[in-house]
Amino acid sequence: MILSIEELSITAHRRTLVDHVSFAIRAGEFMALVGQSGSGKSLLSQAIGQLLPSNLKATGTIQFEESNLLERTPKEMRSLRGTGISYIFQDYQGAFTPFRSIGAHFDEYQKVHGEKSSTVRKVKAAEALESVGLDASLLRRYPFQLSGGQLQRAAIATSLMLSPRLLIADEATTALDSVSGHRVMELLAAKQKETGCAILFITHDWRHVRRYAHRLSVMQEGKIVESGGKHRILDHPRHEYTRKLIEAAPILGRSLNSGLEDES
Repeated sequence: MILSIEELSITAHRRTLVDHVSFAIRAGEFMALVGQSGSGKSLLSQAIGQLLPSNLKATGTIQFEESNLLERTPKEMRSLRGTGISYIFQDYQGAFTPFRSIGAHFDEYQKVHGEKSSTVRKVKAAEALESVGLDASLLRRYPFQLSGGQLQRAAIATSLMLSPRLLIADEATTALDSVSGHRVMELLAAKQKETGCAILFITHDWRHVRRYAHRLSVMQEGKIVESGGKHRILDHPRHEYTRKLIEAAPILGRSLNSGLEDES
């Protein structure tokens, strides 16, 4: 397992927001974490990278490869984020400072992680943009000069540039229209096959779960209520909450009793 979470709880003062959650992700796996807004999905993802607000406390174990991330120092985590674990957030526009060029963002990202050669940084930045279908000339432009779809692709290129072993996509398609969302998911799936990274995809969109996930876990009010293979859960959900979520998704709901075709 590349990531193993055991008995993870997140609390704010006396209130429990995530309650003794356990699950694991295998290397090269595309795992979905599904649940309604407020179920604790994003808090869980933030805990993995030590990105929780200071008023929240995480306890338990988050085992990434050989170490418990909750025991790593802030300096160690800054080094790990980007190389071992990388994020794609819903607010992809917030990943870019308006008055800095796209190339400056890529350059700074590499310098922070120890790449001293400016020539190497320029080459890697160009390759990263081209790998997501963007022209390297965009490095000279500023964020406001790119479309939303281009910015999203640039954010993905940044996240994947240093070849992380685990990519966490937190509601990465929520702000996009269906066509753009589909393109982003196709890109993530292609990059996963190319690099072999594991993906934790946090979403409430069952269409993407059905098409791309290998396994999934369902969260309700801070707890994992069901986990398993995609087809088993979609065909035969065991928990009432999972069944209600699937039935609320029009495409999936109609197929619940008749069975779903295998799209793997």
